[in-house]
This record gives sequence, structure tokens and C-alpha cells, in this order.
Amino acid sequence: MNKNTNLGINTICTHVGELKDEQFKGAISPLYMSTSYQFDSVDVKRYPRYFNTPNQEALCKKIAALEKTDDALIFGSGMAAVSTSLLAFLKQGDHVVLQETLYGGTYNFVVEEFDKFGIEYSFTKSLAIKDFEREIKSNTRVIFIETPSNPLLKIVDMNEVSLLAKKHGIITMIDNTFASPVNQTPIDFGIDIMIHSATKYMGGHSDILAGAVAASEEHVKRIWNIAKNLGGSLSDFTVWMLERSLKTLNLRVKRQSKNALKMAKYLEKNKYIDTVYYPGLKSHENYKLAKAQMKYFGGMLSFELIKEIDTMKFQRNLQLIKPSMSLAGVESTVLSPAQTSHALLSKEERDSQGIKDGLIRFSVGIEETEDLIEDIEQALYNTIK
Repeated sequence: MNKNTNLGINTICTHVGELKDEQFKGAISPLYMSTSYQFDSVDVKRYPRYFNTPNQEALCKKIAALEKTDDALIFGSGMAAVSTSLLAFLKQGDHVVLQETLYGGTYNFVVEEFDKFGIEYSFTKSLAIKDFEREIKSNTRVIFIETPSNPLLKIVDMNEVSLLAKKHGIITMIDNTFASPVNQTPIDFGIDIMIHSATKYMGGHSDILAGAVAASEEHVKRIWNIAKNLGGSLSDFTVWMLERSLKTLNLRVKRQSKNALKMAKYLEKNKYIDTVYYPGLKSHENYKLAKAQMKYFGGMLSFELIKEIDTMKFQRNLQLIKPSMSLAGVESTVLSPAQTSHALLSKEERDSQGIKDGLIRFSVGIEETEDLIEDIEQALYNTIK
């Protein structure tokens, strides 16, 4: 277990993995931009595609400490982290079980690519543990989950999934992007491999594209063995930017989680809102489970307007909240999953996951909630007038 996990989370965010500026004694990590390093008479033969430049190694220590794992790897995108991790543990003839509701990019990767590799896959019919068990075969090697799920914020029982997997000798992977290590550390519930789109909460400022994987040293080495061949490494400038952003991760995510709970309660009482999906609401089907395995409920929620209101017109009428792709920036954003994150799925596939065309995903930022509420009120007024 990572020795740094005994430190407070703000201390980990600020100090673990920082590089010492031995020459000028600066307060932050120096940036090493070189793509060519000496190979003779050195302890480490550094090569950017091997994920071992000074800035890459330092950042991985911070991410591992946050997820309470021995090691970590960083990638050029969240999908690079997802795809490399899955391919590291799956080969021709193997089988993977995935939960029914997944990020559209992950779903599309599986259904578009796995048949080419001769990898079998099954999606559960629900998030109940019996449905995960029902899909397990003799050749199942991985169970892949995502909690809270994108975009309906469904919660999976990590402990039950872990126990089931260990019973059958199966590796567990989780997309922990929506929660971030601030809201949950899946290793506490027995999950083996944690995956992130670091573009989101880890980056947090809508200016970084990156992915991350955290796991045991053994599992990370296995992922690294294929990662070095697939070439999904990250430029050191982006690595340096991400290390900078992680220093405020806990502060940002706590504020976003607090704001999201306030906004969810407001939206739930608004007569123009039909349904609100947020695990911090007592009306949420998985509220008790979320409370048991999450420290806070996260900064993401989704909602559906009543059918009389034009969803796209409403979003265009927002003035402070930005209709924008992606999520988890310090600024609040909304989008329509059917047109963005889940556009690669057919309408039938979206409908089967409960993702309606009128669904709006709301990434709550750090602004004052009074200002966000006022913006929604004026947008509703200008949409229905």
C-alpha cells in the first residue's frame, strides 16, 4: 500500500510527487521538456513513450497516493487509459462483463473493436449483483464498472462486485472519473484497477486532455507492457499542467459536490423539471448505497425538463451556465448526452439505458449557487414566454 496514504488529502494533492528544484529552489516542480535522455551510465533509461520522464514519474506518484495504490500510469486521454487497461487483461477467447450503463466512448470501443480481437463481451441487464453473476462465463477475465454512471448517476455496489470477482478469480476495473478520489477510493472496497479521464476533475479547468490508471505495482506493470506499444503517452507540458491542477483537486471537488447537492434539491422542487438524477437526493434509487460508499455525492447531476419545454432552446437561453462538451471544470456546464457523450450509440441503445433525448447533464462548478439558480430561472422564463 502506498505509504503516502497516511497523509491528509490536501497534503497529498499539494506535495506528494513534486519534483525538487535543486538548482533554483523554486516552490513548484520544474518542467523537463526533453524527449531525449542519456542512456549510458544512468540509473533509468528515460524515453517519453515508456512513461518514465521525470515529470511523468512524479505525477504518477501523486495519483497513486490519491487512489491509495502502489503505482499509477498517465495517458493521453481517458479512452487511452480505458482501452489500454482492458487490452492488457483481455486476449482472443477471453470474455469481459460490463455494466449496462457506461460512458458512450467506452461502450463504443467495446462494441466496435472487441469483435476484431476475438474478445467476447456481455452487458448486464441491471446493476444488481445477480445480473453481474449471471453474465460470468468460464472465460471471463474482467468485470468493468462505472459508478456513479454517466449520465444517469446510477450507483454500483463496489464491495459486492469485488467479492463476486474474487470468488471467480476475475480482475475488477472501475471508471472513477465522476467521483474522483475525493469522493471515493474504490480500492477500499476491493476494486483492483481505477481508471480516470483526467481531463475531468483531475484537470478541472477545461484545458487538459489526459487519462490515468492506478493499481498495484503488478497490475500497472502489465498495463505498461502494452501501453508502451500502443503509444498513448502524454506530453510533459500537459503532465506539468495536470500536476499543478491536482494541487486544488480536493478544494474544487468538495465545493462542486456541495453546490451540486444544493442545485439538485432546487431542481427537484422546480415545477418545470420532470426528473432529477443525483445520488445525494433521498429520492434517488441508490441513495443509501451512495451514502455508504461515497464521502460526498459529486458535482454531476442530470435532469429532464417537462415535455412542454424545448430542451435545446432552454440551453441556448442560459447566460452563465455554458452549453458545452465535457465536464468537471470550475465553470458550470450543461449538455445533451444524446447529442454528445452518447451520440455514438443508436437511439435504441440509448433508450435501453434510459437516456432520453431530452436529458440534460449538468456539471456543477464552483460559482455561487444563487447565481446558478437565477440563470436557470431566467432561461426557463425566456424559453416558455
